[in-house]
Order: sequence, then C-alpha cells, then structure tokens
Amino acid sequence: MTLVAILTGAGISTDSGIPDYRGPNGVWRRDPGAEKYATYDVYMGDPEIRRRAWRLRGETPTLRAKPNAGHRAVTDLDRSGTTVRVITQNVDGLHQMAGMPPAKVLELHGTAREIMCTACRRRSPMDRALARVAAGEDDPPCEECGGILKSATVMFGERLDRVVLARATSIAKACEVFIAVGSTLQVRPAASLAGVAADHGARLIVVNADPTPYDHRAERVIREPIGVSLPALLKTFHTR
Repeated sequence: MTLVAILTGAGISTDSGIPDYRGPNGVWRRDPGAEKYATYDVYMGDPEIRRRAWRLRGETPTLRAKPNAGHRAVTDLDRSGTTVRVITQNVDGLHQMAGMPPAKVLELHGTAREIMCTACRRRSPMDRALARVAAGEDDPPCEECGGILKSATVMFGERLDRVVLARATSIAKACEVFIAVGSTLQVRPAASLAGVAADHGARLIVVNADPTPYDHRAERVIREPIGVSLPALLKTFHTR
C-alpha cells in the first residue's frame, strides 16, 4: 500500500486565520523583533519578555482557529484507506482537530496547545495557564516545582525532539509520495526531509505560493491556493 507523507508548514493554516512567519506578510517580516519572544535564552533571562509573551499568547489567533479545507482534505485521504503520515512544522494542532489520529501526526516544532515547565518538564493545557494569566498572574510559575513555564513549542535555540525527528526521517525514507504543503522548505532540519524523500525514490510534490529550494527536484510544483489545490491533489491518491 502506498505511503503518502505530507509535510505541512504555515501556509496550510493561513486560511484558518493564522498568519505565516516568513512569507511576504509573515510575522517575522512585519515585526522582526517578535522573534525574541520565541528565543529561548532571551525568554528565560528576561521576566518582562515572558510577561509580554504571556499577553501575546492570550491574543494569538492560533488557539481560536478551526481547521480549513486543506486540513480536512488530509483527513479525508487518511479515511479513504491510503496510508498517510503527517509531519508538521505547525504548532496549532489543526490536523488533529480535523480528525487525523494523533498517532499519525508528528509535530516537529511542538504544540501551542500545551505548556511545559523548563525545570521539571511537566506539561499541562495552555488554556489552564492562560486562565491564570487572566486572573492576574503575569508570569505564572509551574504549580509543581515553581519553575519557569513556556509553551510546549520548540523555541529558537532549542533542539527538535530527537525521537520525533528520527521518526519523521524514517517516514521520509520509506514513503512513495512526499507532499510538501505551505512550507518555504528553508527551516532545517524539517526542510531537508523533502530531499531525504527524493533521495530515497519518493515522488516529490510541492504545493506552495512561492518558490522553494526543492522545486527543481519536484515531480510537480503547484502554486494555486492550498484550500483549492490540495483537496483536488489528494483526491487522486484516494484508494476508494
């Protein structure tokens, strides 16, 4: 049975109201200073940065977003009987909300829907921490050990989870089809998975509004809007 690996980046979630990071109107381009809120050493060393970060978490559209046609198309492919694995650079959890089994989704950069303690590594729901902030705790400590809390996302300066990355690499090596959707394919090591898949004989398909470094290796490059083009593309891989 054909294994279809789907790498998703920020572009698949823009139709859900979540801005991308590196596109023409991306978060980092509009406000380069925003990166400091997601930089581990700065976050850990500056209480004021943490207070601002907590305020931003309460305002972010990520936790209010709903899956769109692109996310649903991925779930429909999985439900058709095709073997699907999702490798996502996104932290929004929308693939799971769209019905993809969590075991079939690898979150390379973690999740914004949970927090973790930097000391004891305890994890808990983001909603609970935001409720504490709304109640007046501007930099809530861990309830278990008093350590500094952060979102359960991979910040700049942190390494990806080695187990998750190893699983993603294994999928890239084993798949027959590798579809990169809404990713600039510039952030390593996630971006290199497209090359790994192509090196191991997979058909590489790139769905992205702008050129990527792997377009020349792709069997097909699609520039049309993801919400329309991805459902049409994935239907061609349905097994029933």
